[in-house]
Amino acid sequence: MIPLVVNGQEHKVDVSPDMPLLWVLRDVVGLMGTKYGCGMALCGACTVHLDGEAVRACVLPVSAAEGKKVVTIEGLSPRGEHPVQKAWVEHQVPQCGYCQSGMVMAAAALLAKTPKPTDADIDAGVTNICRCGTYARIRAAIHTAAKA
Repeated sequence: MIPLVVNGQEHKVDVSPDMPLLWVLRDVVGLMGTKYGCGMALCGACTVHLDGEAVRACVLPVSAAEGKKVVTIEGLSPRGEHPVQKAWVEHQVPQCGYCQSGMVMAAAALLAKTPKPTDADIDAGVTNICRCGTYARIRAAIHTAAKA
């Protein structure tokens, strides 16, 4: 049994220590907001916070999360009141929406470390891929959230 703290709740999961955190979150814990994209930590659809750091859950073994706090999109703000989530709505960021949970989590982690990011900070800190190409709206939303 591997003990996990996900969105403030304790879980004991009976899985292999090398099982990717993404599949534990989705298939064992039942949180479906974190998405599978590429399976190689390239696209960022699976981004969650591990002790406040944005990490790609598709390649992170669940054993690496033991003793740390995991936050998923469901735990960022259950009512969608996080400044990044509000800015996403204001700027109508999503098109297909598939990458959005990971993108929001990456942006929230960036703002936690860099409260007033420049465009270069955003480019360096949010490396997630959006197949719809809404990068201009993403950048604008992050600047708006930084002002909140």
